[in-house]
Amino acid sequence: MIRQIWPAARDLGEDDLEQLYRYPADPRWLAVNFVSSTDGAITVEGRSGGLSTPADRIVYRLGNDLADVVLVGAGTAMAEGFEGMRPDAATAGRRRRFGLAPIAPVAVVTTGRSLPPDAPVITKAAVPTIVFTCASAPAAVRGAWASNGARVFVVGEAEVSAEGVVSTLVAEGLGRIDCEGGPRLFGSLIEAGVVDEFRLTVAPFLVAGTSSRAAVGGVVDPAALELASVLTDGDSVLLRYLASR
Repeated sequence: MIRQIWPAARDLGEDDLEQLYRYPADPRWLAVNFVSSTDGAITVEGRSGGLSTPADRIVYRLGNDLADVVLVGAGTAMAEGFEGMRPDAATAGRRRRFGLAPIAPVAVVTTGRSLPPDAPVITKAAVPTIVFTCASAPAAVRGAWASNGARVFVVGEAEVSAEGVVSTLVAEGLGRIDCEGGPRLFGSLIEAGVVDEFRLTVAPFLVAGTSSRAAVGGVVDPAALELASVLTDGDSVLLRYLASR
């Protein structure tokens, strides 16, 4: 059982969780999802799955199910073995009820070095994957992504423009954006000021080691966040923060 402990204590059923994690009626809403250990690690042996808890998996799925598009960095897509969304009956029903397309596409961000043309996120996706890259990515690689079924957008010269990624998704009618990392992508979104919500699960583990933090990149002035909700299943703590635009 997942229980909300702030702002008001209450037990939450499926309908309650859907309403809590649904995207606002807004042309653009970018929510970033991460799970971390209590000592701040975001991966175990290079993947986040070792940190995920039953409650985290519920809210992670809600992020997928209620989004127009799932945004991810190429390194994370490769490390996590992304193959695109595969809705089961429950997800399909949820998306119908919320007026969403049957399958959310995955949008992958890459400078060209970390996404091979035969990446599973491209070749095994049920709907065309969107690839955001920059002009410095070799034309042959961009062509190979497209030949394998991806929709390729160039947004930026030497680096991928986070603003360009988000504005292109909005223009494509994909304004409810569920970002699942990795840290460099999250850092670029913070620098661009386009993050609306940060959803963090603090899992009941100590990891130590050398795992990276949730966001890395250029130094920015600390941006204040507003705590929106605190949930728990007794061990995990699930936090939602809202960012000021």
